[in-house]
Amino acid sequence: MVGKQCQGRSRLYLAKVYVTLKPTVNDPQGLTVLATLRSLGFTTAAEVRVGKYLEVHIDSPDRSLAESQVHEMCRELLSNPGIEEYRFDLEETNQATETPRP
Repeated sequence: MVGKQCQGRSRLYLAKVYVTLKPTVNDPQGLTVLATLRSLGFTTAAEVRVGKYLEVHIDSPDRSLAESQVHEMCRELLSNPGIEEYRFDLEETNQATETPRP
């Protein structure tokens, strides 16, 4: 398990996390949205899949550790690996922080 708290000089990263149902999983919420779009006259809507978008700010000494932490967060809490898949974009913000040592 990757450490949950970092020490020393850190950078702030923004993880933009996208969680969606796996293609083989039925999406009743997506079907409801599609039916409603069509009933409102949006006949060009062909398919709708509903998912989640999350932003997580990460305080980490380096990018690879931040990426590992986001993967771990997604596997443990942010997604259900049995029925969902995730991807994320990680960008460094222009802020540096000093994390106090215990």
